[in-house]
Amino acid sequence: MTERKLIIAIDGPAGAGKSTVASHLARSLGYVNLETGAMYRALGLRALESHVPLDNEEELAKLARKSQILLIPTPNGNRVLLDGRDVSERIRESDVTAAASQVSVHPAVREWMVARQQEMGVNGGVVMEGRDIGTKVFPNADVKIFLDADPVVREQRRLQQQNLRGIAAQATAAELRERDRRDRTRAASPLVPAVDALVLDSTQMSEDEVLQRVEEVVGKKLDK
Repeated sequence: MTERKLIIAIDGPAGAGKSTVASHLARSLGYVNLETGAMYRALGLRALESHVPLDNEEELAKLARKSQILLIPTPNGNRVLLDGRDVSERIRESDVTAAASQVSVHPAVREWMVARQQEMGVNGGVVMEGRDIGTKVFPNADVKIFLDADPVVREQRRLQQQNLRGIAAQATAAELRERDRRDRTRAASPLVPAVDALVLDSTQMSEDEVLQRVEEVVGKKLDK
C-alpha cells in the first residue's frame, strides 16, 4: 500500500518567510511547492492588460474563467504560465503586485481560485503557500503553519530582498502596509490563522530556527 502524502499549508502575510519555508520543505520531502499568490498575480496582470477595472468583481470573475493559469514546479520555484505565456518575471513587478492585492479581495474571484487550487493539491504531496490555505483551500490539511512577524521587520526583509533604498523603499513599504490592510480586512477569506495552525512569530527567530521548528512539526506528522 502506497503511503499517502501530506497536504501542508503555509499561510501568512508578505515578508513573513512563507516562500523560504515552503520551498525548503518541498525540496526535503520531494513534494511540489505551489505558490498560490502567483495565481492572483497572473490574474492581476491579465486584468491590467485587458483594461478591466480592478474594482469590477463581475468582470474580473469572467476574466478569471476565461484565463488559463498554470504553475509549473521547478527546482528554482514555480514557472507561471498565463494562457501559455511565461509571466514568471513580469508578475513580480510592482504594478502587478498592487493589482493582485486588489483583485484578491473579490469573493467571486477567490471562489474560482480556491477551486483551481484544490484541484492542484487534492492528491497530496504538496506544500501550498498563500493567505487562506489552512482556512479555506484545505481546511483539513495535514499540517498548517501560520508565519508572521512584526510589520517593520517584514518591511525590512522585503526591502533587503529587493535591495531598495530611498524613495523606492518608501513606496514598497507603503505598498506592503496596504496589502496587509486588504488581506486582513477583506470580507472573503481574510488573513487569519486557522484555529489548529501552528503560529510562528519569526520576529526574533533566525531563518534556520524557523525551518527547524517547522521540520519538527512535519516530522511528527510523518511519524504518525
